[in-house]
Amino acid sequence: MLTVLGSPRRCCDGLTRRETLKVGALTALGGFGLPQWLAAREAGQLRPGKAKSVIVLYLLGGAATQDMFDLKPDAPQETRSEFKPAPTSASGVHICEHLPQMARWMHKTAIVRSVSHQAGCHNPLPSYTGHEVMLSNITTTKDSYPPSMGAVCEYLRVKEGRDRGGLPDYVYMPCYLGWGQNIRRPGPYGGFLGRQFDALITECDPHKPEGAPEPSPGAPQTVLGAPRLAHSQLREGITLDRLNSRRSLLQQFDDQLRRTDSSPAVEDFDRHQRLAMDILTSAKLKTAFDLDEEPPKLVERYGRTLFGNSTLIARRLVEQGVRFVNVTWDLFWDRVKVDYDAWDTHTKNFALLRENKLPGLDQTFSALMEDLDARGLLDETLVVVMSEMGRTPRINANGGRDHWTHCYCVLLAGAGIHGGTLYGESDELAAYVKDRPVSTSDVCATIYHCLGIDPAMRVADRSGRPIEIAHGGEAIRGILA
Repeated sequence: MLTVLGSPRRCCDGLTRRETLKVGALTALGGFGLPQWLAAREAGQLRPGKAKSVIVLYLLGGAATQDMFDLKPDAPQETRSEFKPAPTSASGVHICEHLPQMARWMHKTAIVRSVSHQAGCHNPLPSYTGHEVMLSNITTTKDSYPPSMGAVCEYLRVKEGRDRGGLPDYVYMPCYLGWGQNIRRPGPYGGFLGRQFDALITECDPHKPEGAPEPSPGAPQTVLGAPRLAHSQLREGITLDRLNSRRSLLQQFDDQLRRTDSSPAVEDFDRHQRLAMDILTSAKLKTAFDLDEEPPKLVERYGRTLFGNSTLIARRLVEQGVRFVNVTWDLFWDRVKVDYDAWDTHTKNFALLRENKLPGLDQTFSALMEDLDARGLLDETLVVVMSEMGRTPRINANGGRDHWTHCYCVLLAGAGIHGGTLYGESDELAAYVKDRPVSTSDVCATIYHCLGIDPAMRVADRSGRPIEIAHGGEAIRGILA
């Protein structure tokens, strides 16, 4: 057994890195790798995280958080929000007047007001992985990119041999990131770990309310719909007995194939095949997506929107034990013309927020917190609200705010979080970080910490190099319970 000298930095379990590394020998390149982490877990030397699950509410487009959670009422007119700060359930914490229901949950929420990155606009890779790097193309993804937090959760489930009765540990709703624009944005994938650790990604049919006017840029409609499992029904004439017979025959072919080829492509095919079979046969999974199982009043409470329905299903999934669930407020225009803007408010920023975005977020976030709390799940579920970037301090000629990555807010609530906390500070214009800067890798490290996963744990990329899953990020100690 080796004792490695080094930094006394604390891990997510409260142990120092030095103590943790005593669990076993490290690779020649160093680092706390998966085998050592699994050994420490087996030996009972890692304390479990306070969060059993996490629900990420992802606001695609870059939410104008200076008009939501970091208002500057004394700023010059060319940057100042039209909205007023209002008191909340947490002493000294003020948020936008148009978020009154969210305000009632700030005593359970931490607002980090000093997040920034330099990886370019509309780049979701940093927020999902902590890897802050400029990409030449943000409309597609590559298998060489680092894995997302959800993919790491799925990877650990497989490596630990945990079976959830057909349930994955990573679900992404309501569609893959970028589907509504006919692109595939990078970030929420298995990356170099392999596609077998991608999320179970749902499908959806977004639509506007019946009789509503045609949407246009700067004048979106409310996006209705619900996520659904793809290919979840047996074809006519196929019974479960026949399906199991086919599965047995396929397994024989698969066994032979694995003996002759152990490439990542074969592993990906095998996992996707098993996932497809689980979707067809798992009662737990199908039941989680059946909103008819919920009281109509509760469905109404979340909001009968695509975002609201997806968030209610997220609660149902974590109740079943799914570890990482992502719900994206996505943009739907190229495939289905419903919402051109999402949170990308270049035009009519204040009208879009006041009339379309803030009411929906206010209702759904508060419904989720209320529901989790009533079911005793809030103490074991971490809720995160974040975007891939923020928006400019200066208001443009179209009454909008443009792209900005230099300072914005992220919210964390529930399990593992010291509620009623403000962390970090922006300058007087909410333009740049003034105090206690936070990187996207720090945000990811905090989420890992709350889940009981060491953010400094290393996994091998496709060339065999050990890579820290949080890319050097440190948990934000000032917001941890």
